[in-house]
Amino acid sequence: MWIILAAGLLCVSAFAALLIGAYKPGLWETLATIAAPQGFPPGDERTVLHTIIWEIRLPRILLAIGVGIALASSGAVYQGCFRNPLVEPYILGVSAGAAFGAALGIVFPKFFLSIQLMAFAGGAIAVFSAYALARRNGDTPVVALVLAGVLIGSIATALVSVLKYLANDAALREIVFWYMGGFYHVSWPDVRIVLPGVLAGFTLIWALSWKLNVLSMGDEEARALGVHPERYKVVLVALATFITALSVSACGIIAWIGLMMPHAARMLLGPDHRFVLPMSAIMGALYLIICDTLARTLIQAEIPVGIITSLLGAPYLLYLLRNKGKDLF
Repeated sequence: MWIILAAGLLCVSAFAALLIGAYKPGLWETLATIAAPQGFPPGDERTVLHTIIWEIRLPRILLAIGVGIALASSGAVYQGCFRNPLVEPYILGVSAGAAFGAALGIVFPKFFLSIQLMAFAGGAIAVFSAYALARRNGDTPVVALVLAGVLIGSIATALVSVLKYLANDAALREIVFWYMGGFYHVSWPDVRIVLPGVLAGFTLIWALSWKLNVLSMGDEEARALGVHPERYKVVLVALATFITALSVSACGIIAWIGLMMPHAARMLLGPDHRFVLPMSAIMGALYLIICDTLARTLIQAEIPVGIITSLLGAPYLLYLLRNKGKDLF
């Protein structure tokens, strides 16, 4: 029932986001525009509304849903695999690696195909490097993997600082805005790339949710139940990293969703990942739509959505440390 209620709220919030903004269309006008994807005849006064709905707001909302699903479900996977409730998708250096790749594409546009492609490549290389550093004698200890991720992330952050120093004023501003995360330049090609990839990755993760339940009990318990922990950790972490890097490559760095949403889902439904994963995904999408709507409507100039998620996420971490600190460590 909680999942059904959350899914209903997600649909309502997505439709409400279509109506909210500097231009406020009516309910029936919006429904008529959604029903006419090919547009209206030339000269029709509803052409402007069609552009706002179909070219600006709708792709933005769909991408926010995809990114919210990716970050929240990835957080649940990392927390289950690593048995650490403070882990989020960026622990393996995904964000820092993606930021370095995007910065390369921004500073040297003649040498690289696209910013999004470089961001995805940077995130993937960072995770592969962290995994290669941590792997020893056919085993990958969790502590070694986390430390390797921190190391790779620190190196990538230092390289981004070097590129900031080398960049001209326009490139520097673009790097800074990309680093803060946002949906200002969203287009349908972004949606067509990110949304199917995220949904496919999430479906595979959800299909392995009962394996994640076993892994969250510990490696010894998993082996006793006939589950190979190393093999399934690699598969689940790879899937979570893929959808995270795909999302970061499109919208920049948006933090805290992967930490907050899995905790909220477990508070409502308990620890079973068969229910925690879909609930986290829906809540992540709902939360990100709300934050993005606030980002573009609070003031005349748009606020990067990463700032809003961080302002709300940091107090949540303090709450966890204060009220559940004994259980977290």
